[in-house]
Parts: sequence; C-alpha cells; structure tokens
Amino acid sequence: MQNLYKGFLKVEAILAGIFLLIMVAMIFTGGVARLYRMPLNWTMDIATCAFAWGAFLCADIAWRKDLFMSIDVLITRFSQSSQRLMMMINYLLIAAFLVYLIYSGFQLTWTSRARTFQGIPGVSYSWITASLPVGATLMLITTIIKMRRALARNVLEAKVVTP
Repeated sequence: MQNLYKGFLKVEAILAGIFLLIMVAMIFTGGVARLYRMPLNWTMDIATCAFAWGAFLCADIAWRKDLFMSIDVLITRFSQSSQRLMMMINYLLIAAFLVYLIYSGFQLTWTSRARTFQGIPGVSYSWITASLPVGATLMLITTIIKMRRALARNVLEAKVVTP
C-alpha cells in the first residue's frame, strides 16, 4: 500500500508540472499569436483549465511538504502539550473545511455538467470545476495522514515519558 501511495505521489507531481507547463505554453502561444495579429482566444481557455488543475495539485503537494506559510508567534509560547492540542484543532478545522469544499465542489461539478466550456461543443465545464473536489479530496487525505502521524508521535512520546 505504501508503494502504491508513493507511486501516486509521483504521478501527482508529474501531472501538476504538466498542467503548469501547459498553462505557460498556452499563454505564451496566445501572446505570440497576438503579436502576429492572429489571436488564438482558445489558448486562454486551455490555460485557465490547466491552471485550475495545476493549482489544486500543487496545493496538495505544498500541504504534504509543509510549505504553506504559517504564523506561530503566539503558539510557540505555549507548552508542548498545548501546541499539540492546537495543531490537532487546526487539522480538524482544515479537515472540516475540506469536507465542505468536497461537498460543494461535487455539487458545482454536477450542476455545471450541461454547461459547455467556453462554447466548445462536447466539452463540459465540469472538467474545470471537478478540480475543486478532486484537489480538496487529495488535501483531505494529506490532512488525515498528518493527523495520524501527529497522534502516533504523541502516543510514542507519552510512552517514553511514563515509567
């Protein structure tokens, strides 16, 4: 199971990079085309789609690697047990928000299924809106893993302290 998850993480990182490269390539192509007075309006649409998917995948990667900004000026003044409690409360709040995003995102994806993406026949707007619940689900999995690790660390610390 661990190897499967590690493989999934590699695929996620590759996909995030591909989406961001597609976004940059489409914006550059659109700009060059405008320079030659042959605008390609669809490039911005593809870039928008790639940005949505890339942003959520990158957010999960950043969350997993603890690369989000945090302000801990007040928390560092608390005791270790209070810091652990605050961290768990923080994880629970994040998890609750992500569950809300998953629920709302799936509703949005479902309601936008009949809408076409920028008028392109056969391409549903749901392909873009699905990035929200998928990204939130990935971040929820990461949050649960972080919570489990923190709880396991607390249990190990408690066993070491008690005789």
